[in-house]
Amino acid sequence: MTTILHVDSSPLGAASVTRQLTASIVDALVKAEPSATVVTRDVAANPPDHLNGELMQVVKFRNLEGLSERQREELALTDALVDEFLAADVVVIGAPMYNFSIPTQLKAWIDRLAQAGRTFRYTEKGPEGLAGGKRVIVASGRGGVYSTNPALAGLDHQEAYLRTVLGFFGITNVTFIRAEGIGMGPEAKAKALAGAAKEIEGLLVAA
Repeated sequence: MTTILHVDSSPLGAASVTRQLTASIVDALVKAEPSATVVTRDVAANPPDHLNGELMQVVKFRNLEGLSERQREELALTDALVDEFLAADVVVIGAPMYNFSIPTQLKAWIDRLAQAGRTFRYTEKGPEGLAGGKRVIVASGRGGVYSTNPALAGLDHQEAYLRTVLGFFGITNVTFIRAEGIGMGPEAKAKALAGAAKEIEGLLVAA
């Protein structure tokens, strides 16, 4: 039975384009496979704390002696997030572009997932991803148009980062469903959403 992890990161609630897209993607996936299990993770509503010096020692470096109550709680949360991610066969991520990158809440979630020995490891030949074999579909919302504009492509640190970090985890089956130009007026937004809806239909037909 397929497990789908549905991750949203926009704080805009019902006004969020990426939330609209992830909901459509998950609905379509479940329609294609009614027995699938959906696990929801809203990192905007319940964001993991950013890693300060106190948490880095525990979450990243695994110094586990003399832990405070907060450190124990954060370690347990980190392990739960990694378990949840690794257990998923398909991960659907809502990722709006904020200032050419991703929301800090989504970055904080990824920082928790990046665990040596679980999602990647270092070898004599370099890093090796340990989370391969799963499919990731990213709903990408952008105020401007970047994918078809060479002059703006260099400003894209959103999709480029996600593709890089997922690849570092060993995940190569990554698809981006884009709604671009949503900040360029109502007509452009409607066109972007219609294009994304077509991509979702085509994605599922291809699957």
